[in-house]
Amino acid sequence: MNIELKLQTAIIEAIKQLYNSEVNASQITLQKTKKDFKGHYTLVTFPLLKISKKNPEQTSQEIGDYLANNNAELVTDYNVIKGFLNLTVASSVWVEMLKHINANPEYGFTPVKEDAPLYMVEYSSPNTNKPLHLGHVRNILLGHSLSEILKANGLNVVKTNIVNDRGIHICKSMLAWQKWGEGATPESTGKKGDHLIGDFYVLFDKKYKEEQKSLQDDKDLTPEEAEQQSTLMAEAREMLRKWEAGDSETVEIWKKMNSWVYAGFDETYDEMGVSFDKIYYESETYLAGRDEVLEGLEKGLFYRKEDGSVWADLSDKKLDDKLLLRSDGTSVYMTQDIGTAKMRFDDYPINTMIYVVGNEQNHHFQVLSNLLDMLGYEFGKGLVHFSYGMVELPHGKMKSREGTVVDADDLMAEMVETALTTSQELGKLEGVSETEAKEIAKMVGHGALKYFILKVDPKKNMTFNPEESIDFNGNTGPFIQYTHARIQSILRRAAEQGIDIDSALDTSVEISEKEEGLIHMLADFEAVVKQAATEYNVSLIGNYVYDLVKEYNQFYHEFQILREEDENKKLFRLALSKNTALIIKRGMKLFGIDVPDRM
Repeated sequence: MNIELKLQTAIIEAIKQLYNSEVNASQITLQKTKKDFKGHYTLVTFPLLKISKKNPEQTSQEIGDYLANNNAELVTDYNVIKGFLNLTVASSVWVEMLKHINANPEYGFTPVKEDAPLYMVEYSSPNTNKPLHLGHVRNILLGHSLSEILKANGLNVVKTNIVNDRGIHICKSMLAWQKWGEGATPESTGKKGDHLIGDFYVLFDKKYKEEQKSLQDDKDLTPEEAEQQSTLMAEAREMLRKWEAGDSETVEIWKKMNSWVYAGFDETYDEMGVSFDKIYYESETYLAGRDEVLEGLEKGLFYRKEDGSVWADLSDKKLDDKLLLRSDGTSVYMTQDIGTAKMRFDDYPINTMIYVVGNEQNHHFQVLSNLLDMLGYEFGKGLVHFSYGMVELPHGKMKSREGTVVDADDLMAEMVETALTTSQELGKLEGVSETEAKEIAKMVGHGALKYFILKVDPKKNMTFNPEESIDFNGNTGPFIQYTHARIQSILRRAAEQGIDIDSALDTSVEISEKEEGLIHMLADFEAVVKQAATEYNVSLIGNYVYDLVKEYNQFYHEFQILREEDENKKLFRLALSKNTALIIKRGMKLFGIDVPDRM
């Protein structure tokens, strides 16, 4: 059932009868009526003036009269504001809409067919020299949510992760462990593997800075000169060369330390409730990329400088030349990304490739797209960079090397603990067992984190404030979760009274404007899910659910539900409440957020 489509059909017929003219649906501009005016939908009549050959007010008046006189079962009232015709849809139509939503347990979602287009979404993309942090959290949540929204639109989705498990930064952690680790393992230290390796990355930076200061002080060198004479950095570069050459000892250390990190990552992903269909490793993809670059060099697509390095001339694209292979033959990130792209398109029949990567890499993906196009790959121009802003804390930016990042594991644990404490203080957990209280606290804590991050337009930078996120009032996850629990409490009491909520609704039941508005909002869910996918904007889901929850809470405070004496109205309001809860649950599912039945 589509109310807008019904209105369009009726308006097309009205224009035919009034002006003896045929129009199609694309010429009928309908929008939701603004809250300040009476009505549900507004027809913009300005585009129809050439057909009517009358002024906007007359045209609107005539179409409104026709609809009210000939489609009274659909349009019960109208008002004219210049070239805008505000239409009031009959209450019975809204009740029918609610029946339609109630009959479709997956309303708003499109089933995925086998032949649907395939979207691959890359997110997370961690480095194996450090644990996941708050910046990764925003990336992971955006990637997971976008994937779920695309699936909800009937698209095939492959969720993928590219693990950066090679390069100079990895060697820094390896060298620090080799020099000062004394054989430390996750088991011997009691630390998660990714945390342990992250500690050695920080330690390398500390030792490197000490060496730099010593060189500058003792030899009166500039910072640049000190960097060139650094033995630590030279050792790290030598370790990278050995790794790429396949030195057995170096590779063995690398394998051992990475295995610790992978185990740590898996724990974090599991706690976060996210997963991947396919994981690629840059230690494998860089070889494919290097081969592509060397082949491109042979074909004259790239050029080699005197020092042996390989470059791409992108001047015709109004871009700077791009380094593809260093003078020592080692690969750069761009080389790896070329190899990864080729491997993915070899593995899957991808229609659209989406990279969830921060906006500081906008230029990188512009270059990547052009390079793949130069190499003759059709998919080059079709790459989508889902660019998002940075996430910061109230006290400023995070720095991995200095050990000032907000660890993802610590953050999630703190959110759950805060949720438990706050819920207990507010009396939200009265009457529930200790086990259930912990489960609810996890839902609320994780929900608060996810919602606070995902409700923000991805393109914008944001500040994450843990204290603000766990609030049972305002635009927060807990507020939405509590409303869902409130509705479930109403439905439980109805069941205890023997009320059959799913009994047939009487379409003649009298309903208020507030109730019509709520059904209208429920009906909008389908369009919002579609828009979020089309615009790659997950925040639209959060904004929609929050507005729905606000509207329902106003309804809850203004109207009787279980105490309503009119049985038809009671059944209607219970059905309205039930479906509001279902849409809340469905919307939050797209954010990876669970909603409790009790709070």
